Amino acid sequence: MTARVLRILLVAIAAVLAPCVGAAQEQVKIFISVDMEGIGGIGTGAMASSGGKDYATGRQLMTAEVNTVIEEIFARDPGAEILVNDSHGDMQNLLHTQLDPRVTYIQGSIKPLGMVQGLDASFDGAIFIGYHAKAGDPDGFLAHTGTGSVKGLWLNDIEVGEGGMNAAFAGSHGVPVLLASGDSAAAAELSALLGAETVTTKTAETPASARLIHPEVVRERLREGVKTALERLDNDGYEVFDVGDPVVLRMRFTSTLHVDVLQSIPGVKKVDGYTIEYSARSASEAYRLIRLMYRFVSV
Repeated sequence: MTARVLRILLVAIAAVLAPCVGAAQEQVKIFISVDMEGIGGIGTGAMASSGGKDYATGRQLMTAEVNTVIEEIFARDPGAEILVNDSHGDMQNLLHTQLDPRVTYIQGSIKPLGMVQGLDASFDGAIFIGYHAKAGDPDGFLAHTGTGSVKGLWLNDIEVGEGGMNAAFAGSHGVPVLLASGDSAAAAELSALLGAETVTTKTAETPASARLIHPEVVRERLREGVKTALERLDNDGYEVFDVGDPVVLRMRFTSTLHVDVLQSIPGVKKVDGYTIEYSARSASEAYRLIRLMYRFVSV
């Protein structure tokens, strides 16, 4: 049972027990995680890199896209509660003074849960904006998983990228992913894995260049995507992405040195020269360990 369904049941019970109080209004609570490579209008790595050419333009595009999603949520539910978590690089990319003032915002990268910092069972759903495909996807634009040192990541034998990893964490708290946007490979990946609504923002021309859709068109598609996602949520049309407990985490790296270093973490086992394995009690524990390993092997 999702958190939203439980809250709706509680509201219904309260309405029966105390009719004189008046009708209770169910207000949606949404978590938004924002990456940058999959934002509409970003067609080079430099646009998503601090100090890179046109990075300032990338920040503007990123902020406008997030505001579009926020505005559509509030248009449907003026009492909505929204938490936005900057999830790219050093995680201080959004122009927060230009964000809709009705939301709260998490900035900075020194946080144990990274891209899902602040997400817990109190949320009705999560939205992933500006995501990219997993490492090794030949059709992805700037595809990677956490760091360039990671070649592959599996949770209980399910291969995932950042979107799948974040969705597994959300699912362990009973929170479904409602909508995901990004390049065509990311959209296809997350649609198949999660059953979420998706919005395509571009198509990779090569792994480092993109055939872009105009940002205004992307934002209009996001408005429609949010409408559809919230309608599905109202009808309990989502299932959480639950990989189950315990979680066998397997990661494959680009260098044997990474595996040798990571064996110093208690419980981490060497599978072969490039691969480690760890048995976690939950998706939450696995997620925290992945974040720690990123710190060891970042390039």
